[in-house]
Formats: sequence, C-alpha cells, structure tokens
Amino acid sequence: MYLQELKLNNFKNCAAADLSLSEKINCFVGLNAAGKTNILDSIYYLAFCKSYFSLTDKQNIKHGEEFFAIHGDFHFDNEELHTFSCVQKSNVKKSFKCDKKEYERLADHIGKVPLVMISPYDNDLINGGSDLRRKFIDGVISQFDASYLNALLNYNKALLQRNKQLKSFSENRFWDSTLLEMWNMQLVQNATPINQKRKEFLEEFVPVFQKYYEIVSGTNEKVSIVYNSTLNEKLYDVLLAESLEHDRFSTYTNVGIHKDDLVFHIDNHTVKQFASQGQQKSFVVAIKLAQFDFNYKKIGHKPILLLDDIFDKLDDNRVSQLVKLVGNNHFGQVFITDTQRQRIKYLMDNTIVNHRIFKVEKGVITLDNE
Repeated sequence: MYLQELKLNNFKNCAAADLSLSEKINCFVGLNAAGKTNILDSIYYLAFCKSYFSLTDKQNIKHGEEFFAIHGDFHFDNEELHTFSCVQKSNVKKSFKCDKKEYERLADHIGKVPLVMISPYDNDLINGGSDLRRKFIDGVISQFDASYLNALLNYNKALLQRNKQLKSFSENRFWDSTLLEMWNMQLVQNATPINQKRKEFLEEFVPVFQKYYEIVSGTNEKVSIVYNSTLNEKLYDVLLAESLEHDRFSTYTNVGIHKDDLVFHIDNHTVKQFASQGQQKSFVVAIKLAQFDFNYKKIGHKPILLLDDIFDKLDDNRVSQLVKLVGNNHFGQVFITDTQRQRIKYLMDNTIVNHRIFKVEKGVITLDNE
C-alpha cells in the first residue's frame, strides 16, 4: 500500500499543494519552519483522523482562512484505489470520508492506513508523562485490533462518567453506591482485556525492539520495557473497592488502566535517568521501527513510514545505515524531511531505490529537479 497523490488546501502554512509521490522514498527539504513537518502531519491525519502535534483540529487551519482540506489517493496491495479525505471548517464538526462516503465513527477508519511516524518529539516518550507512553502502546495495538480500540473507548467513556458522578456526589453532599457500581462494572469489563492485551503485546514486541536497537545503536546493549499496572497485582473490582474512600475524597478515579505506565531500560538501568542523549535517540528510533515491523506482521501489508528531521543527532554513518535500512524491500513507502539538501541529495544519489525530492519554501512545495 502507498500514497499516490496528496492534495492540500489551507493546511497550516500551505495554501495549496498537489503532489504526485514515489511509491518508495519521498524527501522534503527546506529550512526550519518552511512547512516540511506539516506535509508529514497531513499524511498522519489520513491515517489517524487527527494531527500528530496539535490537540485542536481548528489550529491547523491556515491563518485567515475558513477551512483546511486533505485528500489522499491510496493504492492498496490488492490493486484497489481509495481516496481518504479530511475537511475541517471553522465552526463545523470535522468531516472524514472514504471515497466520498462519510464515516459514522472515526474509529472505523483506524487501521485502514497503517502508519508509523518518527519525530524529534518522540523523546517525550522517554521524558514525558505516563499518558504519552500509554498513548504509544494504545496507538500500536489499536491499528491491528479493533476490539482493543472499542474497549479503550468504552473504558474512557465510563471513566469520564464515574468521575462526573463522584464530583456530583461531593457537590450535592449525596451518595448512591448503586449509581457508582454501574460505572464500576463497565470499567472492570473493559479494563481487564486491555490489561491482558497490553501484556501480550509487550511479550511479542520487545524481542523485535531489541533487534532494531542493536541495528540503530551499533551495540549489544540489552533493552527492555516493563509494564507497570496495579491490575497485574489485583483484580480491578478489588482495587476499586480499596480505593473508594480515596476516590470520594478526591472526586476522581485513582486506580485503573488509565494510570498504567511503561518503564524503559538499557542494561537494567532506566533510560530516563541514566541513558545518554545518543542512547535515548537510538532507543526511540528503534522502538518506532519495531512498531513498523509489528504492525506489518499483524496487518499483512507495510505501514507508511514518516521520518521527520531525525538525522540531526545521528552521525553520518548512522544516517546512511538508517536510509539503507528503510530503503530495502522490507519497508514500503517512506517520507523523509531534512534541512540539509546536500545530505539528502548525496544519500539519494547513492541509492538505486525509486525516490523523489521536493523543495519546501514558506509552505510552497515544488519538485526538486536540480
């Protein structure tokens, strides 16, 4: 599967673009803030119905305009062609369509365009809060397991309602354990399979991750991921009962899979506290390449790979090795952004892989024919 054509209107700093793309490697070169990352983010939209960076869709409308539109023509392995479209108007709900037919639920689209993005912001996976690590593991599993995504959505809805109920009890000085039990049942029903699938995923994922870490880092250091969850120790209904007084006082649900975390290790030392900047860079690149492999195995076709300005903190040998790696037949379509045109030209001139290079200047994208 690959993206044949990408059309943009008023997306971030890009007024308009119509790009015919290589089915293998596409490079976008330009200065910082030229708009290179915006192109990758538009492709991310077509996979996940949202931005990789912005929390609010309307923030992505070009300044002074009333809407943005993203259209992508995808060629699938079975020779089918499908167009996915995302349109966001200033005061209207976001519209997402497949071949001009609107989805009833955005969740129904997840997994149709498998995609992995590697960005400088991925260091937040190590140094940021636990919510980012949960977002990572949920995003990987949801691309190939619709039942997991549904359980996650249902859990979050029940959690929201239980927290509202706890707050209402406190404000109105009223207590009804029967009302709370209804939400407890929904939390337990959905949390148990989520916890189990997270454990099963990591058991299968870590060996793949280890392989890519050795390739990217050039070392034999052992990496591991520890899944911290109170549900690993006790049944969730027991945890909820034990936490009831705490929940009443705080008006918030203090235990559950929404509190889970991943702890990253290199040679039994926590990455966050002890790893060098280079080790952290290798760690996040390897974890994303392992995500690619894992999704490929589960889904049966190659995810699109987005590499956003990841070369700056890698030495020339690692950069060359990484480009050679993603250019082989194991990987499918790849999108790369870089500030150094000469580096990209050199790397592409030394590969026989089909590729195209685009120049990006203040949101204007042109094919680099030089």
